Amino acid sequence: MVSAVFHSPLDASNATHAAGQPATRASARSATGTAQEPAVNTAESAPPLAAPAARPNDTPARMPIDWRAVWLRVLPPVLGIGLLLLIWQLVSLRSASAFPTPAETLMQAIEVFSDPFYSKGPNDQGVGWNVLSSLKRVAMGFGMAALVGIPMGFMIGRSTFLSRMFNPLISLLRPVSPLAWLPIGLLVFKGANPAAIWTIFICSIWPMIINTAVGVQRVPQDYMNVARVLNLSEWKIVTKILLPAVLPYMLTGVRLAVGTAWLVIVAAEMLTGGVGIGFWVWDEWNNLNVRNIIIAIFVIGIVGLILEMALIRLATAFTFEDVKS
Repeated sequence: MVSAVFHSPLDASNATHAAGQPATRASARSATGTAQEPAVNTAESAPPLAAPAARPNDTPARMPIDWRAVWLRVLPPVLGIGLLLLIWQLVSLRSASAFPTPAETLMQAIEVFSDPFYSKGPNDQGVGWNVLSSLKRVAMGFGMAALVGIPMGFMIGRSTFLSRMFNPLISLLRPVSPLAWLPIGLLVFKGANPAAIWTIFICSIWPMIINTAVGVQRVPQDYMNVARVLNLSEWKIVTKILLPAVLPYMLTGVRLAVGTAWLVIVAAEMLTGGVGIGFWVWDEWNNLNVRNIIIAIFVIGIVGLILEMALIRLATAFTFEDVKS
């Protein structure tokens, strides 16, 4: 039987050169009558060639910048803002009234935001104080709605009896305009600020109840069967099974509730007065200051966008990968 061993050409030449010397010595010893020694294959015992060391000046190759992808991300928003400014400029030029141009509004905005937290009385405060007052009302009304709406959504989703009991009430009251609840708040609480918070509470509770209940009802039945086999308590079922599965739906309801609350507070403050971004818009209209009204519109939009982006980040951080996609 013939066996073959494959080596690189360099190893083969080294092996031939190394094997030649013992063979010559063996033949010389045989000629003198001495015992032959077995030839040693030094090719197998030779150390392998070391890989060339990397030079310290070697740097990894940089990936080229995909300018097309950059333009596709930057160009559409720039064109959208440019189109808005163009339409705004045309409307201001063709308007018979003194509708401000974008440049005039920008100069007014610089003046307004140069001192946003001034205070010259209860009815004359900077835009910063008005925004903070509105956010405070939204936080209080939304917080109370979350404390009531999320547990109620869990109970409605878990109990068929409660679901059949509250579904007609939710279907009846949810389509009602939030501002229709404002007179009820004024009558019950005898104050503008509690009435505005009450209005935020009413408009924020429905999305959280509905989305949480839907999430509980869509939990796979296999999970509940395993919990029944393991004889888990209701508290462990809620915390270990329902809460992780319902969290994406619950955060979606929170997003919808915050967006609705920020929309409603502006209209509620126009009617109730006091300090707030809605009252600031109405007060500037009474003073026929259109520039400040446009500035307030942009402030409302920016604050709403920041709230939406923050909640999207929160929802993404606590959402499973299949739901993210």
